[in-house]
Amino acid sequence: MDHNAPIALPADVRGRLKALRLQPRRAHGAHGIGQHASRSRGAGLEFAQYRAYEPGDELRQVDWKLYARSDRFFVRESERESPVTLWILIDTSASASQRDRARPDVSRLDHACAVAACLVELALQQGDRFGLLAVGGSGVQRVPAGIGPRHRDRVHLQLRQLSATGTWPPADTLRPVWERVHAGDMLVALGDGFDETGIQLLERLAAARRDVFNVQLLTAEERDFPFTEGHRFRDPETGAELLGDGRALRAGYLQRFAQARHALQARLQSAGIAHATGWLDEPPDAPLQRLFGTRGGA
Repeated sequence: MDHNAPIALPADVRGRLKALRLQPRRAHGAHGIGQHASRSRGAGLEFAQYRAYEPGDELRQVDWKLYARSDRFFVRESERESPVTLWILIDTSASASQRDRARPDVSRLDHACAVAACLVELALQQGDRFGLLAVGGSGVQRVPAGIGPRHRDRVHLQLRQLSATGTWPPADTLRPVWERVHAGDMLVALGDGFDETGIQLLERLAAARRDVFNVQLLTAEERDFPFTEGHRFRDPETGAELLGDGRALRAGYLQRFAQARHALQARLQSAGIAHATGWLDEPPDAPLQRLFGTRGGA
């Protein structure tokens, strides 16, 4: 694998991303709740009005149906949402190394990086700034917010260099996150969602008027627990092991797993954090479709 090449997204994923928009729920400043607060007219996203064609306008903006009726050139002028700054926060603790036996070549971290690449693509589509924060055993690794294809390549390069090690660092070492993510910025967190320090960080960011979204990335085996024989279960962060019969453990595990997910969803909802779940056996854009396509996660 070329670690200097951009992360390749399948054509069908790219096609679906074109229908999505990153939609912050907080307005900038004190304007209340909404999408990007300040708007400027241009070749944007939502139709506003027609105006007469002027030299330098792009032909794709001309309304040809209106021209056929009026024999005059008019341009569809839209309201363009003002740019936001998107931060992608990735959990790189040792639990991100988990993978399914059905797809042993793709870890949770690999999938998180693919989701991150989708987010970068959305930011590029909208002309938004984007940056990267990776938190794990190595502390906080970061790529400052920037814009454009060259910055996308810089973020992709960092994504390809990430590794899953250690545990979440103590809260007092997360200062770089606070220094980078400003009030009004948008942050999307990617990880398993079971690190208490990580959830507390998201709650604090949301309370400080950062626009926070959480994507909980889980393996298919965590969801289905397909083990039917003796199996050695190992915690990748602590090294603790449990040897047990999968068939005997399955019902109790699935109940506790569902309870833990529901508790997390309720906690995030209480903090005003939008939430969606992504599974390693589905396309990387699937949780983003749930977050930004239908408004609200599951």
